[in-house]
Amino acid sequence: MRFAASTERGAVSSAVRCALAVLGFGAMMAVLPAAGQTLASLPAGGSGPQVQGDARPIAAWVTFCQGYAAECAVNRSEPARITLTPTVWNTIVAVNRRVNKTVRAMTDMDHLHVADRWDLAEDGIGDCEDFQLLKRRLLAEAGLPRRAMRMTVVIDEKGEGHAVLTLITDRGDLVLDNKTGAILPWHRTGYVFVKRESQDAVAWVSLGGVTSPVTTANR
Repeated sequence: MRFAASTERGAVSSAVRCALAVLGFGAMMAVLPAAGQTLASLPAGGSGPQVQGDARPIAAWVTFCQGYAAECAVNRSEPARITLTPTVWNTIVAVNRRVNKTVRAMTDMDHLHVADRWDLAEDGIGDCEDFQLLKRRLLAEAGLPRRAMRMTVVIDEKGEGHAVLTLITDRGDLVLDNKTGAILPWHRTGYVFVKRESQDAVAWVSLGGVTSPVTTANR
């Protein structure tokens, strides 16, 4: 996945690539906590990055929502936060691990011969946003509220664009990522949080990042 970075106002200034951690297929994983991670190890409370107004959606997300409307729909009757119980935590860990191990990372250009496309990795191949979209679908099927699981654009530790899935929980915002198996509080990722899907509408909101990717193209 590659982001063409720009300000929310402006033209594309550079192309940056989303890093990947998963190189191939693996066995399906049982519902077990990640090494060194337990529900008790998470903060007792917490919050997330502050929403700072509207943001421009990723163009490929708009197209994705036209084909997968149910994946983008916002049901305001759903809880806005996930209540973390041991069972819910183990489900999150298992889905994160399963998708990271079973989806093969490949650029959209190499895979589909298009610059950028968001999808659910139906054929087992995808780039970073596809990992996160699949995780959200599986977690929603397991009963977690989709409204509390928001696709999020960040700038990573290399200064490159990246897509993660933010889980808004009663223990603060947690991040699911294909670059690591760890599920981290947002403020421990080292990322600059740029924008994410709104919890109130089929739209995006700004999280205050200085630069904002407007397109995606690589893994």
